[in-house]
Amino acid sequence: KLFFTDYGNAAKVERCDMDGMNRTWIVDSKIEQPTALALDLINKYVYWLDIYLESVEVVDYQGRRRQTITKGRQIRHLCGLAVFENYLYTVNSDNLSILRINRYNGTDVQALARLDNAKEIRVFQKRTQAAVRSHACEGDPYGMPGGCSHICLLSSSYKARTCRCRTGFILGSDGRSCK
Repeated sequence: KLFFTDYGNAAKVERCDMDGMNRTWIVDSKIEQPTALALDLINKYVYWLDIYLESVEVVDYQGRRRQTITKGRQIRHLCGLAVFENYLYTVNSDNLSILRINRYNGTDVQALARLDNAKEIRVFQKRTQAAVRSHACEGDPYGMPGGCSHICLLSSSYKARTCRCRTGFILGSDGRSCK
């Protein structure tokens, strides 16, 4: 799945399949300007910052069990969001500090370090990486991902895929080659 935020005409947090199909709103009320998003892949939670409402909130992948983690004026200066173990990590753009926030109570907030011009944060750790299994976009004997001549996108499951073409090309009638 692909998770993303939008604060155009109607602010929301959404999800869809990697090929853009099955687009679903998971948060569409009491939300104004969601600017950063992080996933807890193990427990299947979505965290986001709303800088207009000055809050950090969480829901499950279906948009249920919504909770506010923390609220306050300091939120409007946050950008980027990552989750690892018991904490959320974010960047305070006002003083360029990396913050650690307890994701269960929101009160334990610590500044960890300062970085010049930081706008985004990611945590890379072996336990946060999903195990790779055989999937529909694996290279075929000719090296083409999922048998697609240009781009292979996973669909509704790891066993299904959709082929797409680079800009300027159209998908052929075989659903795999680009012309």
